[in-house]
Amino acid sequence: MSNDQEVVVDKGKQSEPKIKEERKPGEPTAAFKGASWGALLVGVAAYLIGLFNATMELNEKGYYFAVLVFGLYSAVSLQKAVRDKEEGVPVTGIYYGISWFALIVSISLMVIGLYNAGSIILSEKGFYAMSFVLSLFAAITVQKNIRDAQRAKEQG
Repeated sequence: MSNDQEVVVDKGKQSEPKIKEERKPGEPTAAFKGASWGALLVGVAAYLIGLFNATMELNEKGYYFAVLVFGLYSAVSLQKAVRDKEEGVPVTGIYYGISWFALIVSISLMVIGLYNAGSIILSEKGFYAMSFVLSLFAAITVQKNIRDAQRAKEQG
């Protein structure tokens, strides 16, 4: 048996040993990956369900949807740029700056949109803000997990 595998015997079923593969150094645990994907799905689904059920005009719904998509993209792009710089991968100053600018703009658009939305009650505004922030954080975490797993596999 190789060093990468460990046999775990379930006391109830001793005839069927389970093979547990060890994680590679730097690879996120399955629980952390699952929690990250779960948070992303919960955040995005809550936001979209809230938009679907909202009584606002279709153009307002489109605005909030576009802000979510823009925010998700800009957060992942910034995370990648920061990580690349940290690891010595060349990142142009303009791309790094645009990544920061895009994230700041997406968050600003959300704040300005919610502040000026007269048709949305305060608790709904809080709901959109929290699901937006959860989605951004989870998207960054999912992207980090994917990159860490890929790196661990390459170094494997």
